[in-house]
Amino acid sequence: MPKIADIQETPNPNAVKFILKEPVSHGTSHSFKSAEAAADDNFARSIFDVGSVVSVFYMDKMVTVEKTDDAEWDEILPELAVPIRAADPVTTSAGKGAAAMVGGAIAAAASDDPKLGEINALLDERIRPYLAGDGGWLEVLELENNILKIRYEGACGSCPSSLTGTLMAIENMIKEEIDPAITVVAT
Repeated sequence: MPKIADIQETPNPNAVKFILKEPVSHGTSHSFKSAEAAADDNFARSIFDVGSVVSVFYMDKMVTVEKTDDAEWDEILPELAVPIRAADPVTTSAGKGAAAMVGGAIAAAASDDPKLGEINALLDERIRPYLAGDGGWLEVLELENNILKIRYEGACGSCPSSLTGTLMAIENMIKEEIDPAITVVAT
């Protein structure tokens, strides 16, 4: 049973980040935008069952929950803590691996395009740690015809600043350090 070490606000007023003492996944991100999408994931489904939940994102020792606009954090936080504390901690990294990644993220991770490798290295070093600090994440879906498609996850998925300022900063960084012809698009 993971213990909650901290609960932190994120730049998204409708999302909070739970910091856990034990991991609920090892290095794989899990993102669910609806209860239906979480039907096969016991942990995420139990969080959606609390009600007033819009999305669930978890990775390692972090769980980000986004609530509906009309729900109040004072009321929903104690209810959300119950399934989070009841989750089984992960004791081994075997089993889930790349299967937890979906769609284009698998193709992007398996790509042998050196430019895509440079982009992921840059994102790993300079962007993803900050997004994770705010309860979010970023997956690279594909690079085709100098258009880099990314997907924000967790608190970043519906945060207005991720779709404007952060996206422009990522694109500027990639243009300056990797290729000035690349355009970044969030899907």
